[in-house]
Order: sequence, then C-alpha cells, then structure tokens
Amino acid sequence: MRAMVALMAALAGVAAAQAPDTSLNTRLTGDLAPTHDPVIAREGDSYYVFGTGLTLKTSPDLVRWTARPEFRLPLPDWARQAVPGVRDMWAPDISRGPDGRWRLYYSLSTFGSNRSAIGLATSATLDPARPDYGWRDEGLVVQSRPTDDFNAIDPNHVVDAEGRHWLALGSFWSGIKLFALDPRTGKLRDPREAPVALARRPAPAGAAAPVEAPFIVAHGGAYWLFVSYDYCCKGAASTYYTVVGRAKAITGPYLGRDGSRLMNGGGTVFLRADLPERQRFRGPGHAGFLHDADGRDYVVYHAYDREARGAPTLRIAPIRWGADGWPVAED
Repeated sequence: MRAMVALMAALAGVAAAQAPDTSLNTRLTGDLAPTHDPVIAREGDSYYVFGTGLTLKTSPDLVRWTARPEFRLPLPDWARQAVPGVRDMWAPDISRGPDGRWRLYYSLSTFGSNRSAIGLATSATLDPARPDYGWRDEGLVVQSRPTDDFNAIDPNHVVDAEGRHWLALGSFWSGIKLFALDPRTGKLRDPREAPVALARRPAPAGAAAPVEAPFIVAHGGAYWLFVSYDYCCKGAASTYYTVVGRAKAITGPYLGRDGSRLMNGGGTVFLRADLPERQRFRGPGHAGFLHDADGRDYVVYHAYDREARGAPTLRIAPIRWGADGWPVAED
C-alpha cells in the first residue's frame, strides 16, 4: 500500500510538472516590449497601459496588446524651465478625478538627479475615437531641488476612505513621501505643507538604499503600500523587487506581515524574479494596480526578459487576497 501511495504521488508530481502554464503572463501577446513603469486603467471595453516615455498600449481583453504610437503628449515649455536637460516624461500615473476627467500625472527628471518635477495632464476620455478626447496640460504639481531630501518622481494619486486626495511619490534620497492634494485641481493643497514620510531604507553615509515607485491600494479596511527595492534599469542584471506593507491610516505606519516597518527598509516581498530554474524575467517592479469592473484585482509591472536581451517587458498578474488578508500575485 505504501508503495502504491508513493507511486501515485510521484505520478501526480510528474503530471503537475508537465501541465502547461496557463497563467495570464504566459498568455500575453502583442506589443509587450518595451514597457517601463506601467500603470493601467479601463474605460468601457478597453484597457490602457501608460509607461515611461509616455507610451500607450491598449487591449480588449488584458491579453492582446497593441502599441499606440499615435498617442503624443508634447513636453510643455514649463517643464524645460523647471528641469533643465529633461527630454521626456517618466513613470506616469492614471486615475479619474472627481470631475470625471482622467488625470495623468507624469515625472520630469534627468537620470541620477533630484532636480525633478511632477506635472499633470487631463482628458475627458482615454478613447481617441470620442469627440471629447484631448489632453490638456495642467502644469506643475510638485517640484524637488538639490536642497530637498526627496525626489519628485514616480507619482501615485490615491483617494482615502474620507474622500481626501493624496499624491505618493519618491525615489532614492530619503524615500517615499505623501502630499495632500486639492481634489478640485489635483495639485498640492498647500505648497508650504511638509509631506508625510511613508518608507525609506536607511544606509551608511555615502551608500545607496533604493526605494521607489509607490502605489497605495485601499482594501479590506486597510491601506497597502507597494514599493520597489534595489536597482532597475540594468536589463537582465536588474535586482528590482517589490514589497508591500499594511497600515490602518493612509499616512502609515506601514508594516510587513512580520511587523517590520517600511520606514526601516522592511515589508513583505510581493514580486520577485523568476525562480533560479527559469531565470527568464528579472527585476520585477514598479507595480500599478487595477480594480476591474468584475471585481477582480490585477497588478501590472515590468520585468526584464533575458531571452530578449533584457528588454523591459509588460507583465500582468491577478491578485488573490489570502485568508490572512495579504495580497498574493498569482504569477
């Protein structure tokens, strides 16, 4: 009997190993690369993914993706004055404002500098076929300078349970900050008001401890802060990964499942690179989220494909909220 049980277990293991991988990520097709720092939204029957460079890809079903090179958002004149040397727009965020218009926040910077800014553009719709389509630049939202201890890139607009609007942002320097917004304009409620610190990674003097790309999700009566640790932008050699912390208030403190504080470089790993036996998609990070019309949650992110010379590639995974309340990416 023991031999029969062992044989059946072995056969089950072989069958599982041979079963085709039918995860959403393995079914993605079309124009998946290059995609860097993606965010996702749905309007009607179409999905929209915006990324660094202010690229746009669309899909009817989350599986088949088509690049939309006709999408253009010109670099405004004020941006060149605010950030000398800026060439394009990075790391956008997409959400609806209380007036129903889409709000596209975008980053302006030059690599390695915290002379940076976040701007805002709005449109009544994401669908270029509609007569009310058209992006309007709304100008500067927040700026950082070399004298500041934060870097004004990687925006994420979030509304809390009380209806207050916030902008999370940050990369390197002293970490992730949260600014209060005026809901009507989408800009800072009070430019003189100091931001709230949400996450950082303490490091010895002269050393870097990267933390960036915040995204805050409200779920189950709590707030969930997702951030990326370590280094992106090195192709297949990237060491990026994503962690999450939970808080009762949007202002924190955010803690990992083990109680570790994101203000001390803690948190719970949410996205990690492919397992060693696969080794294909490296450096998964810069997570964005979609709460779909059917109630399902998804995470969108980029990872670097070793089989395509390290190209930054679009990845999407459903999120399962576990029995303990914590999110799991079903990759």
